[in-house]
Amino acid sequence: MNRRMLGKSVAVALIAGTALLGAACSGEDKPAESTGPVTITVNGKPPATDAVNLANFEADVKAFEAKYPNIKIDAKEGFMDPQTFATKLAGGQLEDVFYVYFTDPQALIAKKQVSDISAYLDTVPQVKDIQEQLMKVFTGPDGKVYGLPSANYSLGLVYNRTLFTKAGLDPANPPKTWEEVRTAAQKLKALGDGVVGYGDYSKSNTGGWHFTAELYSVGGDIAVKDGDKWKAAFNSDKGKQVLQQLKDMRWTDDTMGSRQLLEWADLIQMAASGKLGMYIGSSDNLPVIVNQYKGKYEDYGLSVMPGGQGTLGGGDGYMFKAGLSPEKIKAGLTWLSFKTINPDRIMADNEKASKAGQPVGLPQPNIWTGASAAKREEATKKFANVPSDNFAPFVAGNASIPLKLEPPLAQQVYAVLDTAMQKVLTDRNADIAKLLADAEAQVNTILAAAK
Repeated sequence: MNRRMLGKSVAVALIAGTALLGAACSGEDKPAESTGPVTITVNGKPPATDAVNLANFEADVKAFEAKYPNIKIDAKEGFMDPQTFATKLAGGQLEDVFYVYFTDPQALIAKKQVSDISAYLDTVPQVKDIQEQLMKVFTGPDGKVYGLPSANYSLGLVYNRTLFTKAGLDPANPPKTWEEVRTAAQKLKALGDGVVGYGDYSKSNTGGWHFTAELYSVGGDIAVKDGDKWKAAFNSDKGKQVLQQLKDMRWTDDTMGSRQLLEWADLIQMAASGKLGMYIGSSDNLPVIVNQYKGKYEDYGLSVMPGGQGTLGGGDGYMFKAGLSPEKIKAGLTWLSFKTINPDRIMADNEKASKAGQPVGLPQPNIWTGASAAKREEATKKFANVPSDNFAPFVAGNASIPLKLEPPLAQQVYAVLDTAMQKVLTDRNADIAKLLADAEAQVNTILAAAK
């Protein structure tokens, strides 16, 4: 799935209680106010068609400027349009503080297109509580920091707790390895009545996306840097392991069902129907299952990626335009610590989200550790309107699994890898070695354009 297309809508839906719906909270931790009047441009302003969130955003700006009278906010509509981002960047038209996906920071740092904010991080005490692996996304090879995360997601195992119980599986102890997934799928399929033990994608780039996630989970890579060039790395024993597992489950075990060539909405619909035991997904799938397809939160659980050696993830954050003055950098950090990266807002924001009928208690986005994580947990317990215990396996294990980002030119790479997934799931005689070799040649041609 193209997380760049979904990412912002998902993030907005899941952090509505932390970024868009919240009212300002004073909080104990705050950065030092920059000296002298300064105006900064920022993005993230909702459009006029989103009246509620626009009103809340404007109220936040008003409250911020009242609290910090020497800082003026010139807010621009929208977050990030990948179609225009490069042009605006090259033309110096980006805002002083601008939104990015996790896939962007390292390239921006390498090209020196963003400002080093390391010297000013001590003005944002809550930075110490941001997950270390998320801070690494915004940290350059020089060890300096160039931005801050605001939301995150990572993939795990979505499973039907009700079907698990019927199949004699423990919903509190879901599979942690791919071998356990295979065994559980056999027990789920044995329930009959059209139950599919495990489902996977193979169409519209989603097959390549999931192949990537599953390869990361067993310690493999899609692409690696060879000097200053990228090259494909999936034609390996790990890549063969992933496809062989799927082939065995599809044809030897018959636990994946006969309907294949599935894409994003298909597995969600199957899950909502109560006929799918397990699939790889993220917590943002659950509100879709419930709100769009009339499932029930109580029926679903979320655990870590089987294999546990890596999880495909992403998220978003903010960076600072190259060449900013110290005053503007400090003002930008003040704004982010007030509006976006502020654990003291979570309690009030969760209350607002709960009253608005939005889910409170999903495990992600969650960028926090330490005292800030404790504030989040307290606010979740008070206002949770989903069964948070159902996601305990994910919460318990995910922090110890390395987060890995998408490969360069991900969507083009995924389109190629779709073919390998399709063949394995639709042809019992598929030649895995040839599929990977053919894909490798095509992906290397694509990666020749990666920078």
